[in-house]
Amino acid sequence: MTIEEILSKEENQTFDRKSINISPKDLAIPIVAFANADGGDIAIGITDRTRRIEGIDFETKKLNELLRVPFDFCNPTVKVGIEKLPCVDEKGRENHVLVMHIDASPQVHANQADDVFLRVGDKSKLQTFEERLQLNYDKGERYFEDKAVPDATIDDIDMDFVKEYTDKINYGKSPLEYLKENRGFIKEKGGEIQISSAAILLFGKNPQNFFPRARIRFIRYEGTEEKFGTEMNVIKDVIFEGTLLNMINEAIAYLDTQVKEKTYLGSDGTFVTDEEYPKFVRQELIVNAVTHRAYSITGTDIQIKMFDDHIIVESPGKLPGLVRADNIRFTHFSRNPKIAEFLKNYKFVKEFGEGVNRMCNELEQVGLKDPVYHTNAFMLQAVIYNSSAEKVGYLSGKLAAESEKLAIESEKLSFQNIKLAIDSQAYNEPTKKNILKIYEEIETNQIFGAPEIERVLKCSTSTAKNVMKKLREIGVVEEIKGKGKGKYTFISEFNYTKNVN
Repeated sequence: MTIEEILSKEENQTFDRKSINISPKDLAIPIVAFANADGGDIAIGITDRTRRIEGIDFETKKLNELLRVPFDFCNPTVKVGIEKLPCVDEKGRENHVLVMHIDASPQVHANQADDVFLRVGDKSKLQTFEERLQLNYDKGERYFEDKAVPDATIDDIDMDFVKEYTDKINYGKSPLEYLKENRGFIKEKGGEIQISSAAILLFGKNPQNFFPRARIRFIRYEGTEEKFGTEMNVIKDVIFEGTLLNMINEAIAYLDTQVKEKTYLGSDGTFVTDEEYPKFVRQELIVNAVTHRAYSITGTDIQIKMFDDHIIVESPGKLPGLVRADNIRFTHFSRNPKIAEFLKNYKFVKEFGEGVNRMCNELEQVGLKDPVYHTNAFMLQAVIYNSSAEKVGYLSGKLAAESEKLAIESEKLSFQNIKLAIDSQAYNEPTKKNILKIYEEIETNQIFGAPEIERVLKCSTSTAKNVMKKLREIGVVEEIKGKGKGKYTFISEFNYTKNVN
């Protein structure tokens, strides 16, 4: 990475710029956010809005404080790699910019205030309690499949099926002993028997009594897109329930009946029959959806949506753990290891982590594109296209490019608006420069007050309070409740004509 790349790069899911004047507690936020998400790089010594090079060589005390952040302000400690890039700063001096390289972590990290952040686009998003809990599940520190199911009893378990399974894996003891002694399917606590979610989903007599939406829904549409209202184009709508194994078997068998075939005379003079999607690929999409679904999300089911030119399989939950769209072919992380092991014993999972790579290979062999993965709200979408599809991923790529362009333009417009707002006031030039410097140095989502202004400007307390007052007067900040008196953040996408006068 070079200083030119740092300056030209837009802030995104894996990259951020920070001023050398950022406080240690504020730097902890993006460090934690990157570690909890996909990892990333933080360039320190460049202002994020104007990309003005400050450097780090002449700020030894501040630099030392920031280097301690991964240890002193992150819990647990975040592993960070350090790189110094040579540059010429704004004053024409030989200098360096510090780059912190942060790997995606298998743990969930918090800052000193015990707040958990996750990198989402170019922002570090504070996680709610529910989001934090889901992140724990995704990271594998806690598994929802181990959670006890309220009101479930041993009578809700199909012991005949457990016996069939223990025979299959050559387990010599009784079915009940298997459930108690292996994988923690059943536990005794306080004299009471607790039945785990995995036990109900895998061996339950009727899992939908406890997880009504733990099912697979197949929807066949006419055409190439989903329509609603008077134009609704649903041809078939079938729901599969029961244990996970039963649902997988029935869904795979039904999908087989919906796939088109074409027969032609091969080069050797014999007739050849090809299906529009390879059988392994169809099967693997369903198995992956069931294996890696976030069963803690109970409000929806797995959906197989079949169109004329593609199939979408939607599964509740984002990509688990360290798996990302760009590494999914060779990276494995199981959100539900008990379910994954069970299906492996039924030969649905060959070797952990090989499924996506084999899907890609089989699609490539018949001239089809690799699967495309999208995250839509809390749903993971896996898409495969047949030979009639015109452009794979065109729409999502176009939308992503437009979204990035709008974000850049919005940031430029916001900066122009703040300058207009400052110029419209009867402030002296030093005050205007101070206000603009604060806007350049402090992040949009950073919480600050007069003490932070005093540190950035290296000014007196009275000057810092005066600048804070002016920021409130022109309406570019909004007060933050619950963080102490006099704490503010800059208004995102500030609009001069809307916010002034």
